[in-house]
Amino acid sequence: MDLELSEDQKMLRKTARDFLVNECTKPFVREMERDEKGYSPDLWQKMADLGWMGLPFPEQCGGWGGSFLDLAVLMEEMGRACLPGPFMASVVLGGLTILEAGSDAQQQQYLTAIAKGDIFTLALTEPNGGYDAASIHTKATAHGDDFVITGTKFYVPDAHIASHLLVVARTKDGAKEDGLSLFIVDAKSHGIKCTQLKTIGSDKQCEVVFDNVKVPKANLVGKVNHGWPAVQKTLQLAAVAKCAEMVGAAQQVLEMTVAYAKERIQFDKPIGSFQAIQHHCANMLVDIDGMRLLTYEAAWLLSADLPADKEVAMAKAWVSDAIVRVAKLGHQVHGGVGYTIDHDLQLYYRRGRAAASLFGDANYHREMIASKLGL
Repeated sequence: MDLELSEDQKMLRKTARDFLVNECTKPFVREMERDEKGYSPDLWQKMADLGWMGLPFPEQCGGWGGSFLDLAVLMEEMGRACLPGPFMASVVLGGLTILEAGSDAQQQQYLTAIAKGDIFTLALTEPNGGYDAASIHTKATAHGDDFVITGTKFYVPDAHIASHLLVVARTKDGAKEDGLSLFIVDAKSHGIKCTQLKTIGSDKQCEVVFDNVKVPKANLVGKVNHGWPAVQKTLQLAAVAKCAEMVGAAQQVLEMTVAYAKERIQFDKPIGSFQAIQHHCANMLVDIDGMRLLTYEAAWLLSADLPADKEVAMAKAWVSDAIVRVAKLGHQVHGGVGYTIDHDLQLYYRRGRAAASLFGDANYHREMIASKLGL
């Protein structure tokens, strides 16, 4: 399926693909999995120089003034290349949250910094792993000119290299949405302890403990007790951005698999001549076209600032399951070689498994769809 992209979006896709083919090779991806930081500062700066970090930000904040649909095009190419690093954390989770809820001064200061390459992230989920307001137990208590934050965040992406953390904390007792606030926290603040976690995707997720961390009241994002709507919007954007990344990954898996089926000889014939292999590849394509259609429909609605709750949930529910199906079929066609750690296919399978659970897994989003149906 070839979506009708604008000429600028087609240029963005081509530029990104050409750049990543040269700069993000699979040996580099493997090297970054072993690297403690998980990204290359040199490559990160090149991406910043291309304007990628500021793509969805206003021009007055150092950005391109691009749309979320433009960002989805870029994220698809990043998924295709298995690009490691904090782009999702910094631009989507950090930057778009500030763009949604930050003051003019905060946007000018922090979005400009992100566009230039500063790394931000969102500290949202806690040990219970939920994406709902009731799961947030980290507390922020007013004390003079500061708030004091205490609690533990789990699975905070790239916190170990971030300059700032956007922290979701409870400023009013209870489990309701109207008691949550957002804070911009300097990652070097006294009382913060960051520990990397081992994950199937070999991405850099962290546990971050806040022990009476002081944050100036000026670093409150939006109004006190009313930070949750911005978080919900960010979760929608992040879910669709992650879907776009999975679309790119699935497309690459299909292309690798088809190429292998054409060259692998068995019983004096390419295995692609056998019906079972043909059906595997056909089923992969069916899944991928569904992934792309649902993802870009949701991305378009979000770009147009139209209601998209159901469409976002549909996209994430389908794509989360489909990426695993596509990767498994790729493994079946490749046979034993596809299961080895030296083969590139396992990179996509592991990342797909990890991506499927981020920002709500398929079952979480099916519940969202059911609620929209009045069930």
